[in-house]
Amino acid sequence: MIILFDLDGTLIESTEAITSTFHHAFNVCGGLNPADAEIQALIGYPLDVMFAKLGVEEEKVWDYVDAYKKRYRIISKIKTELLPKAREAVELASSFATLGIVTTKTGLYSQELMEHFGLMHHFKVLIGREHVEKPKPDAEPILKALESMPKDDNIWMIGDTELDLLSAKNAGVKSLAVLCGYGTKENLNQYTSNFFENSYEAVKYLSNFG
Repeated sequence: MIILFDLDGTLIESTEAITSTFHHAFNVCGGLNPADAEIQALIGYPLDVMFAKLGVEEEKVWDYVDAYKKRYRIISKIKTELLPKAREAVELASSFATLGIVTTKTGLYSQELMEHFGLMHHFKVLIGREHVEKPKPDAEPILKALESMPKDDNIWMIGDTELDLLSAKNAGVKSLAVLCGYGTKENLNQYTSNFFENSYEAVKYLSNFG
């Protein structure tokens, strides 16, 4: 079995790190600073998409992304925590499946975070924004991850937003939704009927098939 995990809202709680760093980027680069709720509603999308949706002009988006990344790398470990039962989820999953991470976060910083939490050694591959041309909901990130994994027909994506579930669908793999992140059950219900309180409960369900 192969299990692919999203990060934000699935394994890690990084809301404060993300929102505060967005405010920093707007303070550095200018523009109308958005409300926290506007930022949080977009978590899961790539940074360039988020800034564009928040009103940044296309030709300036990457200036904001650069300002964001410079600060995020400094504060991410301080302001990010594992979600409840996330460690247990990864440890249990690694006992019966090959694991990967598929995220729209910068892969380098994501790897540093997971090493900080002492979990990176459980994962065979980590695919971040810089590793693909088309991020989630496109199939490319999942298909890219599977290139580095053993061939297996029993593949699952665990995520908290519609982007995760759509990416899984587009890649032809199965998915489970967790309700500990940024997606609502009402919205996620359009894409799956498999809901779990957190990643640990999702992994326990998959352990029955491992």
